[in-house]
Amino acid sequence: MNSDAPLSELSFTVSGRVARPRAQVYEAVADPEQLSRYFTTGGARGRLSPGEQVEWDFADFPGAFPVTVVAADPPHRLVIEWDGEATTDRRGSTRVVFEFESLDGDARTLVTITETSWQATAAGADAAFGNCEGWTGMLAALKAWLEHGINLRDGFYR
Repeated sequence: MNSDAPLSELSFTVSGRVARPRAQVYEAVADPEQLSRYFTTGGARGRLSPGEQVEWDFADFPGAFPVTVVAADPPHRLVIEWDGEATTDRRGSTRVVFEFESLDGDARTLVTITETSWQATAAGADAAFGNCEGWTGMLAALKAWLEHGINLRDGFYR
């Protein structure tokens, strides 16, 4: 990448390792019942399946968010879009890609989350940094829940 090239879009990638098989980790993200136990604490409605529009609600940030499932390749990859502030997408959406990679003979899973589509502006940076914080927290909550049965979000934000 040319470091002198103008920045046209902001994006980020976060990742973490979960000591569970890839299919189990994928299901913990795709299945609304499981997702509601550690991340969407106000409830998730609808399985992350291609072409579906589901809703995610957060008890600590009330108000359901519509989420569109662009692609799903169990247990390897999920792609979703949801509304964002200061985005480059003409519809006002960002794109989130979840990738699940087996490690150590499938005893562990590397989860990588990449979100793209923010404007290279102060408002775009604020929105991207906020979502980066959220996805990092989601990865920590996913790990704590799958490995230890602990809900890290409980009381974390409010």
